[in-house]
Amino acid sequence: MSGRIKILKSTSACSDSIAQLRQKLNTADAVVIGAGSGLSTSAGFTYTGERFDRYFGDFIQKYGFRDMYSGGFYPFKSLEEHWAYWSRYIYINRYMDAPRPVYKELLQLVQDKDYFVLTTNVDHQFQKAGFDKRRLFYTQGDYGLWQCSAPCHKETYENKAAVRKMVESQGFTIDAGRKLILPKQRMIQMEIPSELIPYCPHCRRPMSMNLRTDNTFVEDEGWHRAAGRYRAFLQNHQDKKVLFLELAVGSNTPGIVKFPFWRMTAANPKAVYACVNLGEAYAPGEIADRSICMNEDIGEVLKKLK
Repeated sequence: MSGRIKILKSTSACSDSIAQLRQKLNTADAVVIGAGSGLSTSAGFTYTGERFDRYFGDFIQKYGFRDMYSGGFYPFKSLEEHWAYWSRYIYINRYMDAPRPVYKELLQLVQDKDYFVLTTNVDHQFQKAGFDKRRLFYTQGDYGLWQCSAPCHKETYENKAAVRKMVESQGFTIDAGRKLILPKQRMIQMEIPSELIPYCPHCRRPMSMNLRTDNTFVEDEGWHRAAGRYRAFLQNHQDKKVLFLELAVGSNTPGIVKFPFWRMTAANPKAVYACVNLGEAYAPGEIADRSICMNEDIGEVLKKLK
């Protein structure tokens, strides 16, 4: 497809788009949500700024990291330091609650609809907000899972208890609301005890994150079951009134959400494509008459839709 269409930023255009999107939500037989990283950013899961400074100030001072994401690829000299960094990273992005209720507001809009969620996000916020886990497909992994770094087998392992021990071993405490609290009196440790390093139970190689960063990514049984449920959902609704709702999906991996949504909208005359993305809301000319594009923050749009 070619010929992008751009959407005006005026207030009147935004109001018209909100009304159109609300109407399409109400009349759709099914809603397929495609969610990208901007959705979690809108919910307050930022990887730079005050949040990064608060939890990684020591790593910033030592290594000059500019954001949480790039620090995750740093070749630390020891596994003790590697997992000190990554345990903080996992805990605040997977086990702490989102600062803003964006995911819960999205659920309120679709909970009475026949919906399915396809997401490249790995922070598990859909399920934490109450979305039905059988209607979720996390294509790129989960911060809450480890795998063998080789990998020598196709299994993944939940890491919540182990990660909690790692962050507490560095001097952090966890309050009743699951927030990570910095100590006031003593220094944070930048290494974890060697006995907390996770190793594969089969080959004894170090464990790694279950994230799709290279060809070692493990697609376990749960991943394949979710993929099958997603395919079945699309097949069962291919001739119905489907709203393909793309939320804050960037251009890094357009082949997962954006391009398939365009193709499926073009193939089904009853389908509508909606894109909400601050700075990147567009659709190809071939489906322009069945597209709603909003160059807005998804959190603000959800408030207006309510």
